[in-house]
Amino acid sequence: MKKDLTTSEIDRQNILNNPYALKEIEKAAGIQGIPFEGRTVLLKEQVASFFEITPRTVDNYLEKNGEELKKNGYALLKGKSLKSFKLALRAMDVHETDFANITKSPQLGVFDFRAFLNLAMLMTESHRAGLVRSLILDIVIDTINRRTGGGTKYINQRDEDFIHSSFIEDNYRKQFAAALKDCVAMGNFKYAVYTDRIYVSIFKEESKEYRKILSLHEKDKVQDTFYSEVLDLIASYECGFAEELRAACTTKGRMLTAAEVDALFRSFETLPHWRPLIEKARNKMASRDLAFRDALHLQLSQYVTPLPPAEFERFIGEKSMELSKRLEQAKDVMKRLKERE
Repeated sequence: MKKDLTTSEIDRQNILNNPYALKEIEKAAGIQGIPFEGRTVLLKEQVASFFEITPRTVDNYLEKNGEELKKNGYALLKGKSLKSFKLALRAMDVHETDFANITKSPQLGVFDFRAFLNLAMLMTESHRAGLVRSLILDIVIDTINRRTGGGTKYINQRDEDFIHSSFIEDNYRKQFAAALKDCVAMGNFKYAVYTDRIYVSIFKEESKEYRKILSLHEKDKVQDTFYSEVLDLIASYECGFAEELRAACTTKGRMLTAAEVDALFRSFETLPHWRPLIEKARNKMASRDLAFRDALHLQLSQYVTPLPPAEFERFIGEKSMELSKRLEQAKDVMKRLKERE
């Protein structure tokens, strides 16, 4: 999916919140700035020179996108900070007049590398900014693919919570299937029908729609691509609705018709306690899939938000690891869980 960084704040923020991609981008960009308080910063005049634009153009973006740029590292230096910065300039043997004579300025704006990239992703007047955007997108994709071993289809499994959530959901899915078998007077297609009813209730997509969005192959299991929060909620649905089916079947003294099951599910899915859990699952699924898998769930677009840095650490950081390694580590845990059944 082609991204237009100049129009999408969510896409810009996902890049700026990804510390692993930022490190690689900074290496590739080779921007020479001014060392200051443990980071490298640039003055407006330096930024304008790099992008081959006027300082006034930079001012225009600061006026229009000031809040976003401040959030991502643009800062106004005053008082002691400004004095310290002037000392840093002198240490570099840089004359203040090279930067519009800052001697009498009561405050001075500086861009750190994140703010510099932020501006590059906003700017439409500069050819160089366009080249930087292309570099950024290539590096982000390469970084995620490299850290996930070449693909993101199963990036969900790099989460340390996945194994436990998957194991629990598998157990409840068996209980749900048994309740459908014992209590619902329909053919074998009932398993697919009511599994899809759960999926639509939680993330507004049937399994075939989900497969298409993630470009899954026929042999791929959709459950293997779900994030732990989604698996937990599906398990809760399966557990709860299985009990509802058995209770209704016992009350009526017979198996339930399709119409009765549909009515029962409509009542079940509208219980108010589901709402915060559904909101969370939709946000996690839509936001992570856009950032990591470059997959947009149109039905969930209103739930997409930028991922915080902790999410990148969780799925592509040093603590994340491939499923094969997690399975080896989780053998004892899974054995204990099986013994509880």
